[in-house]
Amino acid sequence: MKKTLYLLFSLLLLSQAVQSQDDPLPRGLSDAEKRVLAERGPTLPTASFGITDPPTLSIRSMAEWEELQALVVVWRSQKSIVSQIINAAKLECKVVVVCDNIQSCQNELTTYGVDWSQNVDFILASSDSFWVRDYGGSPCYLNDVDSLVWVDWIYNRPRPLDDAMPEFFGQYFNMPVYTTTVAPNDLVHTGGNFMTDGLGLGFSSNLVLDENDITNNWGTSNHSEAEVEEIMDTYMNIHTYAKMPVLPYDGIHHIDMHMKLLDEVTLLVGEYPSGIADGPQIEANLQYVLSNFTTSYGTPFKVIRVPMPPDYSNNYPHQGGDYRTYANAVFVNKTIIVPVYAEQYDTTGLRIWREAMPGYNVVGINCDAMIYLGGAVHCITKEVGVTDPLVISHKRLNDINAINPDNYEVQATIRHKSGIAAASVFYKTDLAAPYQELPMSLESAAENLWIAAIPQQPGGTTVYYYIHATANSGKQIARPMPAPEGYFQFKINLSTGTVDLEEYTTLLGEVFPNPASAITCVPVSSSTGSDVKIELLDYLGHSIETIFSGTLPIGESKYFFRAEQLGSGIYFISVISGNTRQVQKVTVHH
Repeated sequence: MKKTLYLLFSLLLLSQAVQSQDDPLPRGLSDAEKRVLAERGPTLPTASFGITDPPTLSIRSMAEWEELQALVVVWRSQKSIVSQIINAAKLECKVVVVCDNIQSCQNELTTYGVDWSQNVDFILASSDSFWVRDYGGSPCYLNDVDSLVWVDWIYNRPRPLDDAMPEFFGQYFNMPVYTTTVAPNDLVHTGGNFMTDGLGLGFSSNLVLDENDITNNWGTSNHSEAEVEEIMDTYMNIHTYAKMPVLPYDGIHHIDMHMKLLDEVTLLVGEYPSGIADGPQIEANLQYVLSNFTTSYGTPFKVIRVPMPPDYSNNYPHQGGDYRTYANAVFVNKTIIVPVYAEQYDTTGLRIWREAMPGYNVVGINCDAMIYLGGAVHCITKEVGVTDPLVISHKRLNDINAINPDNYEVQATIRHKSGIAAASVFYKTDLAAPYQELPMSLESAAENLWIAAIPQQPGGTTVYYYIHATANSGKQIARPMPAPEGYFQFKINLSTGTVDLEEYTTLLGEVFPNPASAITCVPVSSSTGSDVKIELLDYLGHSIETIFSGTLPIGESKYFFRAEQLGSGIYFISVISGNTRQVQKVTVHH
């Protein structure tokens, strides 16, 4: 330990003074902590551990969907929920439980139905809270894939035991810890307000700017936006940094409450009914991102919308309701753990997750008992990457909406510290059929670029595919990770395999759930984009609500209406595009 006994004692006293007045601590500042900050004034944290100089080797931030050796949780609060997370995660990787008494923790785990003898380990350490996402630091790799390291920011809470936690992670996982605690590289930041594609693109709210300006509560240097970006680039190789205005009602101002990267090109974004709660700001932020940023491949983002449900009293945040969200999920190798709340809403949220991530084991864990504290499963977990990652970075193929090419080139950047022995693309056009293998060839050794070409398919075909790679060390991995059960897919939206196109069509998909009782999803597909009007009609054909009116994006879009506001009975969804109209019956049942 590099800490002095005096420092440890001082930190413990401060922590206990705050905790004793508010336990469990919320994700945001408690009233007691606000008083502590007001009384003490800005105080720069002491750099008592870690490497304060920037990395001398190139560094890469790990994306959350990459392979994990462990998931870290803290045994302190909401133990029923934490127990369920452990049971789901330990099937995929080791779960490391931070606790202040191992024997007591093990006994409690047993009472919660957790077999801690299998794939569960423990770190003996004291904590202030269980919000390990925010204070736990970030996994990164030196030289792209060579060695696992940790980057630790100054935590934006007066919780010294939490702020010191990355030191214990460094010791346990035997990895260096880089800390942004010394000027000019001092930086206040939190894990819940950061996500990355693993290729140098990062996302945060403007909270990261607010907490590092001249008014910050931590006594750190006054950093301009350019300086914040430089520190993030130096310590984490975030060379493109998208920052968005904070949301007015989420309380915590962390992007993980409403947005999540599913892969290098896909954003999952929460959605509210028109004009309420944080809906307007979310829409403005999304348009800002789409208008000013592209994926690391230079292509537009694919966007999947997921509804933000009301709380148990049917209130949204602007009405004082709890901030329920389905975006606050965590990847654990082939499993995705998603917060859920009430079945009538969860049916839609979980289906959207499962359709977006085929093959993954999507597990819902009820977080209604903790959501009032300001967070869910992503907030109380921290992923730890493997020491020898085999990384496949891939720009997913898009639907074909114009001339059908002779083949569909699959490109992937594939890296491992031992080098790559072989890689293949596996594809099929029928989910019941076996995959066909196409060996990939090394197009560029300098860029680690591998390619293969799926042969042309007739119009109307859906192609399912995945990529598999073997390193020289013998290690193997697939992308997406749960392949062959999981896959990427694209459609050939043509009437034939040639340039002969049918006139544009808009397709109304299966409305779900049906029968409906709460948030209900209306999927609509577009092959080229068209002006449409989507309406909810009563059984006589009278319009009740215009769900959407405007130009559809290419591909499938999801729109929502609230069936809980309707009486039981028969309704219809109407989609008008040009001179065509499609209608689907929906039964509302309470």
